[in-house]
Amino acid sequence: MANRAHLQGRRWRRTFRHGAGSVARYVGNRPVLAGVAGTLVAVAMAALTLLTLLSGRTDALDHARETSQNLVSIISSDLERNVEIYNLSLQAMADGAQRHLGAGLPPDAQRAVLFDRATTAAYLGGAYILGPQGEVIASQSGDINRDARFTDRDYFMVHRRNAAAGLYLSHPFRSRLRDGKLSIGLTRRVNDANGNFAGVALLAIRIEYFQRLLERINIGKQGSVFIAMDDGTLIARKPYSPQDIGASIARSPSFVRMAAHNAGSYVAPSAVDGVERMFTYAHVPGTSLIAVVAPAVDDVLAPWRRRATISGALTLAFGAVFVAVSWLLAFALRGKLRAQAALTRLAATDPLTGLSNRRVLDNRLDEEWRRARRTGQPLSALFIDIDHFKHFNDTHGHASGDEALSAVAECISTAVRRSVDVVARYGGEEFAVILPDTSADGALTVAEKIRRRVQAQDILQGGDDTVAVTVSVGCATCVPAQGANAFDLLAAADRQLYVAKAAGRNRVSAAQSPMRSMT
Repeated sequence: MANRAHLQGRRWRRTFRHGAGSVARYVGNRPVLAGVAGTLVAVAMAALTLLTLLSGRTDALDHARETSQNLVSIISSDLERNVEIYNLSLQAMADGAQRHLGAGLPPDAQRAVLFDRATTAAYLGGAYILGPQGEVIASQSGDINRDARFTDRDYFMVHRRNAAAGLYLSHPFRSRLRDGKLSIGLTRRVNDANGNFAGVALLAIRIEYFQRLLERINIGKQGSVFIAMDDGTLIARKPYSPQDIGASIARSPSFVRMAAHNAGSYVAPSAVDGVERMFTYAHVPGTSLIAVVAPAVDDVLAPWRRRATISGALTLAFGAVFVAVSWLLAFALRGKLRAQAALTRLAATDPLTGLSNRRVLDNRLDEEWRRARRTGQPLSALFIDIDHFKHFNDTHGHASGDEALSAVAECISTAVRRSVDVVARYGGEEFAVILPDTSADGALTVAEKIRRRVQAQDILQGGDDTVAVTVSVGCATCVPAQGANAFDLLAAADRQLYVAKAAGRNRVSAAQSPMRSMT
């Protein structure tokens, strides 16, 4: 089992190395792919960072919304609890007024009966019993202003018109008994023995209560938290502004949503100062109040924006560097490939004539021989030699000899046009041509074409003299058979070359009856 696992591990490692090597070779042969891949990786990294940042933005907003909901719940619970306490005090005042106001009790006893429970209420501005004409009948403090009338107050009119009004929260007003201080009234109707309207039990709650409740809430530099009535009247607001108290936001589009639902959260510009905020609200149970916490979106997203700026800048910087490095690598690979291609061409090319060299000739001859043996098609070879080249060199110099070699090479290249044909410098003044799928007649035609082109070209010109160069060509053709040797074909062409030279040069010689196989 251990040996089997070891062998399997070795196979996996070999497979991995082979795959990695294949990928490396594939990329190495396509340098632009490295640059494109690096760019795509950088874009993917940037996209992933962007998605992460967007997710972080959503998380920041969700966290702010959850925090706001908790704060709204705290405010709502405090208001609900205190209103309930105030309501119990009012209920006791209203019941006491109905039973004892006409009983002729002494003032101190009357106050004790009417206002004993009201003394425990927090932020109480005053407790009063108003008569049916809006006059003060009894006061917790004992001071009664006989000239003050309150028939114009909304709470008085509501209770006088509606016997079933129950607990009523008034709009903010400036007190006529306490030097114009802002308050709201919590009131209940007082009836006489026959159930008719006999006045109002009033608890004046200082606005400071609501403001103090809101001051404990931290909602950022531009945030806002406020308490409003369900008709849009502002009771308290942070940041505090005296002119906001009692103002109406009923016509603002944002308040319409608050009035239509018991609780919720949304983002909208503020109707008061135009700042975009996340409004989270809830109606306070048992009251006409709405508690709203509205942090500014800019404040909520400020930490996220700082992180996003840093992360985005780093991602862009690293991405740009990564892309630059990828393309530098691509350009370096491309330069390397070009250098390798140039070296390959140099290794496969004769530097003087630009033709293929002997090594390429040998490799291609072997390839075409094997292919011709598989397909049964004829394969031809030409062996070409410049006539009297040594004498030419001795007479005109090596520079002229090199010029003659280049000119002959060009004649051969222009005469042999097919891409599958091979033209190579064999060595010295000798050249070889491999002609796949070419019969003996076709090879003879090509050889004669080469001879005529060389003969027609004036190779060397100097003053009024011109020197013509000629070549001799040997041809050989065969259909390779099993066991035969490719170089035998080239040797046969070489023998025909010597036949052409022996016959007087500047001519083509071919085997009179090409054999089907050469062994």
